[in-house]
Amino acid sequence: MRREILRLLKEDEEFRYTVAGLLGLQEVLQKIRKVLEELRHLREEQTKIWDEIKAIRRDMRALQEEQVRLREEQTKIWDEIKAIRRDFNEMLAIIKQMNERLTRLERTVEKMTIDVEEEARSFVEYRLKEKGIEISIDALRLPEAEINIYGANKDICVIGEASIRAGKKLIEELLKKYKLLKTKYPEYLREKTLLVLYVLLPTPELIEEAKKQNIWMFKSTKEYVPLEQALKTTTERKH
Repeated sequence: MRREILRLLKEDEEFRYTVAGLLGLQEVLQKIRKVLEELRHLREEQTKIWDEIKAIRRDMRALQEEQVRLREEQTKIWDEIKAIRRDFNEMLAIIKQMNERLTRLERTVEKMTIDVEEEARSFVEYRLKEKGIEISIDALRLPEAEINIYGANKDICVIGEASIRAGKKLIEELLKKYKLLKTKYPEYLREKTLLVLYVLLPTPELIEEAKKQNIWMFKSTKEYVPLEQALKTTTERKH
């Protein structure tokens, strides 16, 4: 058969073209298969690329959504900061108003205190004069302290404190100042010492302690410890 085929290839031109055609088609088919295989690979790669693109798009959408959330959070934060600033400014305004009110109150209290001290000195001097005791009453300012009510003649000195409202501690302050005079400034004392408190609104404890200590205590409209009682103990306070 082989010799017959070889003979036909040599002698039969039509046969030779037929075989040649068949051989060429085979090569074409092989090339087509290769191309199809390559196409299959390309489609697989393309599918992978599209899948990757879809994943990237999903990630981008997620990033965009996160960016939107971050912007919303940032807006909330700035709104909160603005609210804090408003509250802070309002607080400063309130503090300023309070400071102004406190300043006015301090001035009022200071004025009232000065008025009470002046009133106290006037009433002490007047009441003593009614009892025949002539003493000029003023304030005594020392390096360590200030005594609201002070006056002296050749026989007796008056040492006192004036206050709008006071408790038992005011007696401690008065005795402390009296002790200061005894230890450092005895020249301001006399043979007799009259301690006095002039208080507009005394606490019950202050009244009770003043009675025990025999300290003359009164205000313009009321006498809590009589002057006569306090005068009886003046000689007991010799320095």
